[in-house]
Amino acid sequence: MNEIFNTDKASKPLGAYPHARRVGNLLFLSGIGSRNVLDNSIPGLTTDEKGKVISYDIEAECHAVFKNVRSVLESAGSSWEKIVDVTVFLTHMEKDFPKYNKIYNDYFGDVQACRTTVGVKSLPTPIAIELKVIATID
Repeated sequence: MNEIFNTDKASKPLGAYPHARRVGNLLFLSGIGSRNVLDNSIPGLTTDEKGKVISYDIEAECHAVFKNVRSVLESAGSSWEKIVDVTVFLTHMEKDFPKYNKIYNDYFGDVQACRTTVGVKSLPTPIAIELKVIATID
């Protein structure tokens, strides 16, 4: 089975890719960020008139990105508990890892998915975190 999934319950993809794709009993999510589904805003982000980031709130972004991931999983017929692998991209590893790791543990403590966390210079929008997820699907 090979099936494409998109949902209006998570922020829209920025390019020609789906929210998720099922291959067999695996569900592969495209990179999911913290943008708000309603207005594309980034929780806790403050920018100047030129769009330069003045401040951001990694805690607010963590909760938002986890909500978006959950929405995509559920819309595709999977669930949080079926996550098997997570790749996390942080734009400010040294500063944000402790807060992100605490919040991650709150959400994933019982799931015990494999995880890789990578520091990156930037992401396509001024988000501070993005997740790439693989889950099972029946």
